[in-house]
Amino acid sequence: MHLMRAAVMRRVGGPEVIEVERVPVPETEDGESLVDVSFAGINFDDLERRAGDGPPPELPAVLGVDVVGTRRRDGRRVVVLMRHGGGYAQVATADDAHSVEVPDGISDEQAVGIFEQGATAYGALTLAGRLKPGETVAVSAAAGGVGHLAVQIAVALGARVIGIASTPAKRALVAGLGADEVLQPTNLDEQLRAVTDGRGVDLVVDATGGDQTRELLRGLAPFGRLVSYGWRTPEPGRGTISVTTEELTDRSIGCAGFWMRHVVDNRTLLRRIADHLFRLAARHHLRAHIDRIVPLDQIGAAHAAIAARATAGKVLVDVNRET
Repeated sequence: MHLMRAAVMRRVGGPEVIEVERVPVPETEDGESLVDVSFAGINFDDLERRAGDGPPPELPAVLGVDVVGTRRRDGRRVVVLMRHGGGYAQVATADDAHSVEVPDGISDEQAVGIFEQGATAYGALTLAGRLKPGETVAVSAAAGGVGHLAVQIAVALGARVIGIASTPAKRALVAGLGADEVLQPTNLDEQLRAVTDGRGVDLVVDATGGDQTRELLRGLAPFGRLVSYGWRTPEPGRGTISVTTEELTDRSIGCAGFWMRHVVDNRTLLRRIADHLFRLAARHHLRAHIDRIVPLDQIGAAHAAIAARATAGKVLVDVNRET
């Protein structure tokens, strides 16, 4: 039996429930390939599944929904979206329909840093948000894994970009990505109108889902749209905001949502978006900010840092390294 190292959780709980073990190399079925993983990404979904916030994973579980590595059957470098996890391991079973080859000139780190969260940013901006050149877009959590890529993609699409970030260091990062304005996350409706001569913004892409989202709604211009792709605020009632049909009508605004699942399940769309992201990266219009790369046995510490909002951009795991 061939064994590999993987970060395994056998119960839900805090970051300490993730421990490195030697486990059998996974098997494949039709339409799947084994991938020797070089890096895996850490996402908020991993934190929520580990903590049991929502439907718990089948235990024991290996988390991790995005990886990059070498496909064994043909030696090609691929990035993979793994809907059911399995990425925190040296070898992963990859669904071929959810795998995309990495072009030459794009590093493994950049490929996995851009792919899943860049596709989320692109989908929120264009598929749900219908962003047009010349429009003004506000990006909440603009230093986050999705947000910092959304800023760059919106700039590349010809938009005026307003980033929102919580600390001076994060605001400096967002400004360096090309945002025209960078705001603190307080009194956002007033700030958005102040920097748009009272008009408001055409589009908001948001992952907060609480009081900040309500302020962002009030900062929309006529015919403006708010697109939610998550709800990360820790406040009670998170993910719940109220808007009346009267407000929608009187202000001619709209609300929409975006879930990456609907891209993952559409192979043609997934390939098209990935190709677009990699072209932007090749032209130096898109670059993932890698906050840190942690060894396999430090995944729990990385979870804790992300939960404490102590990271910016993407956090990666070097699955072949341990401290």
